[in-house]
Amino acid sequence: MTRKLAAEVVLDIGSAHGEGPVWHRADRRLDWVDIGAGLLHRFDPITGRDDAIPVGSPLGAFAARTGGGFVLAVEDGFALLEPDGHVEPVAHVPHAPGPLARLNDGKCDANGRFWAGSMAYDCSPGHGALYRLDPDLRVTTMLNGVTISNGLDWSNDGRTMFYIDTLAGASFWDVMSGTAKPGVDAFTLAPETGQLSGRRRMFDIPVETPEPPQMTLPDGMTIDAEGFLWIAIAGSGEVRRYSPRGAVDTVVHVPIACPTSVAFGGQDLDDLYITSMTPHGAPGPDPRHPEPMWAPRPLEGALFRCRVGTKGRPAHLFAN
Repeated sequence: MTRKLAAEVVLDIGSAHGEGPVWHRADRRLDWVDIGAGLLHRFDPITGRDDAIPVGSPLGAFAARTGGGFVLAVEDGFALLEPDGHVEPVAHVPHAPGPLARLNDGKCDANGRFWAGSMAYDCSPGHGALYRLDPDLRVTTMLNGVTISNGLDWSNDGRTMFYIDTLAGASFWDVMSGTAKPGVDAFTLAPETGQLSGRRRMFDIPVETPEPPQMTLPDGMTIDAEGFLWIAIAGSGEVRRYSPRGAVDTVVHVPIACPTSVAFGGQDLDDLYITSMTPHGAPGPDPRHPEPMWAPRPLEGALFRCRVGTKGRPAHLFAN
C-alpha cells in the first residue's frame, strides 16, 4: 500500500527556479537556491525569516564548508562564498563548445568532495557533464554525454553513487515519446580516490501514459537513513519515495506542477523540505506537451514541507 501525504507551504516566495535545499545543522536553517536569480536563500523555520545572498552568477548548487562559508556551483565553474560575503571564483569547468551551458545540481560526498553537473540552457542532448571538485580545488570531469545533470546522492556506506540525468542523455521529445527512458543510475564509488565505475540502471521513471502523456521527469533527490530515495518528479506535482529496486511506497502531493528537489531538515532531520519552480522556461506549447506544466498554480516557486515519518542524514561538508 502506497502512503499518500500532502505538503504544506512554509514560504510563499514565488522563486523562478528554487532548487538544491540543504539543511545547515549548525545554523538550523534550510539553505536553498534560486538558480537564475543567483541567490542563496537561508530560511529560518522558527521565525519564518528568509535571507537571500546574491552571488553574482546563476547558482545551481552549493554546500557548506568545514572552514566556514560555502562552495558554489555557478554558471561556468566553482566558487567559494566566504563568511564575509565575498565570492571568489576558484575553478572553471570545460563546457563543451556550442550552446550556452551552466552548472546545475550538486552535493558533497562523505569524503568532502563537491560534485556538480551541467546542462545546456536549451537542454541540448548530451551537452552536459558531471564534475568533481576536490578540497584542493582541482576539477575532474567524471561523466560526459549528459543532458540535464540532476539529483545525486550516496548510499549509507558511501560506496554507491545514485545519479539522475533528467533526460537520459536524450532530448525532451525523445523522453516524451518513450524513445528514451529517464531513471536512476548507480555507480560504484572508490571512497579513497573518488573514482566511478560500473554504471548500471537501478530503475526507470518512465513517462506516464494517459492522454495527453503526463510529464514525469526525475529532478532532485535525497536518500533517507533507511537507504530509500526521495525524488522530486517535475511535471507531476509529486515527491516519491523509492526503494533501491524502484518500488514506490510513499507519494507526497505538492500543489504545483514542478517540485524540483528535496532535503531532510529540522532538529531531528524528520522534516522533508521541497523546493519548486515557476515553469515559464519550459519547452514551448505543443500538442504533445502535458497540460500540467501550463495550468496556473498560485504557489509555484514556494518552499514546502512535509512530516513524512522518516529521518534523513546530515549533509556532508566540503572539506576546505
